Amino acid sequence: MSETWETFKVKGEDLLKRVKQIIHEGNVRRVVVKQGSRSVVEFPVTVGVVGAFAAPALAALGAVAALLTECTIEVQRGAAAASKATPPKRKAGGRRRSGGTEV
Repeated sequence: MSETWETFKVKGEDLLKRVKQIIHEGNVRRVVVKQGSRSVVEFPVTVGVVGAFAAPALAALGAVAALLTECTIEVQRGAAAASKATPPKRKAGGRRRSGGTEV
């Protein structure tokens, strides 16, 4: 399984909003918040426990965010999730009837 790390720089007041957005995007395994080279907060995000686990972690992160001016969020993601099936493309200029045939 391939894992990748992404890094985001944010201001303290935007920290909580950005972390919630990252978790909502899915496929997140670990979140690390750093100020300079020092890790301030680090927590795993496990599938199925996000709701129950994330609430206290995000509350603590909100308290930390009030103390930080600028910080870096490092996100460890697992292998890419299966992409959603895209609908087939129609021929140029063609219209579909309700039965699905080209006109």
